[in-house]
Amino acid sequence: MTSSDALKSVYDAIVVGAGHNGLTAAAVLAKAGRSVLVLEAAEAPGGALRSRIFAPGYRSPGLAHIVNRLDAAVCRDIGLDVAREPRLVPTTVLDGSGRAVVLRGAYGEEIEGVSPEEAAAFAALRKKLVFQAAVLKRFLRRPPPRLGAVGPGDLAAFAAAGFGLIRKGREEARDFLRMLLMNVADVADEYLADDRLKGLLAFDATLGIHLGPRSPTSLLGLYYRLTGEVAGKAGGQCMPAGGMAALGPAFARAAEKAGVTIRCATPVARILADRGRAGGVVTADGTEIAAPIVVSAIHPQKTFLDLVDPAESGTGFIRAIRNLRSRGNVAQLNLALDRLPTFEGLPADAREGRILLVRSMEQVETAFNPAKYGEFSPDPVMEITFPSRADPSLAPVGGCTLSALVQYAPYDLKGGWEAGKPALQKILLEKLEQHAPGIGWSIVAAELLTPADMEAEYGLPGGHWHHGELQADQLLVNRPTFAASGYATPIEGLYLAGAGAHPGGGISGLPGWNAARHILAGEKP
Repeated sequence: MTSSDALKSVYDAIVVGAGHNGLTAAAVLAKAGRSVLVLEAAEAPGGALRSRIFAPGYRSPGLAHIVNRLDAAVCRDIGLDVAREPRLVPTTVLDGSGRAVVLRGAYGEEIEGVSPEEAAAFAALRKKLVFQAAVLKRFLRRPPPRLGAVGPGDLAAFAAAGFGLIRKGREEARDFLRMLLMNVADVADEYLADDRLKGLLAFDATLGIHLGPRSPTSLLGLYYRLTGEVAGKAGGQCMPAGGMAALGPAFARAAEKAGVTIRCATPVARILADRGRAGGVVTADGTEIAAPIVVSAIHPQKTFLDLVDPAESGTGFIRAIRNLRSRGNVAQLNLALDRLPTFEGLPADAREGRILLVRSMEQVETAFNPAKYGEFSPDPVMEITFPSRADPSLAPVGGCTLSALVQYAPYDLKGGWEAGKPALQKILLEKLEQHAPGIGWSIVAAELLTPADMEAEYGLPGGHWHHGELQADQLLVNRPTFAASGYATPIEGLYLAGAGAHPGGGISGLPGWNAARHILAGEKP
């Protein structure tokens, strides 16, 4: 079937968007015997994992740096072929002093560069946080419970979570309830003395979220990170075989192997709905394709404000969707280098993992303050990887690519990004020069992607890679809104399966997996 077909085509399900969640949903449906068509506006599948050329001879693997939340059940179910035997990679914190802190294993099972007393304190905090994140993890592989309609599965999840707390004792249960909505700064101050470790926790808790470490509930971001597992270890992180650029194609292969038809360069112009019932889509070239089920794996705002007739959803629902907080605040710097740079204090083997340039909790908080008023910080914090180390095809022989995620870079920059982009890029290059003297001489090309650029390149409204804030009022029964929190929407036959649905963003595959299983469960007599 090609986009030139003039006749109306009929499928059991159409998935809008070939990001990893859309491909996961499509694969699960197809493996259950449904005929599934995936429509993608871009030239290739993968969504924000899509590789792209940013300078002659140099490619970026996409927005994601590392895998830390890819769900094992999703991988097994769809047959993902790059997730086998993952190798854990380290995190290194550099504060400019030349003294590195290196976390090895799963989120610092082993730690180098701190005193024995600080290592013991971090181990105690890590143990507590991993346990508490595991309590919340029980709710990620299922639709969120519906208030007033709690089913047996929900009761079982609640019971298991409660039993896990009770088994740990009253003190641990009280601590979980005490810490659940705390800010990450207070928790770090309670346990740790080393500013570098505090800065690490602050960065990881707030990356991609419009919060500072002293903002209430910011600890939730760290819990969210620690719900992920790699090689069966909570908090682990890895680089998949072939690097991050291999991940998007791997999801596409899994979907195609399941029998899914993927059609790229085919934007959807409209989702057909009549009297509250979805019936298919119309593509940008005017082709109408019918299906009783439409699964949207793109941003909820794009789905309901651009593709669906608002009259089909109701004014209250549309108002709630329009008011979703979805303004990104992370920029990405891509550098094309003619050689691998040397960062002061960085162990040679740590180049395979991620590097954080952060001095302290206070630096992260101070970097956040300007973002509240539409400005970027003159002293930002950064996460760095070298994508071409895992995938040499991203750079010419002898060359190297560097990717840096930068906190904070507000979508609605005061004065606009046309003037702001070169100013921020200058700050970032100067900071890199401080940590890697001479790196400026090896730069072949530089590209700075602001949230506005991410919106244009990857179809992310607001440039928010989570498709909406990961904060307490936009999670669980309120993700993206109460009326669409269980993957079904007010329009019968239309479902959500992207990062804007439960349990949220990151490379987990769970929104798509949960959505497809929910659809299939609803078809059973």
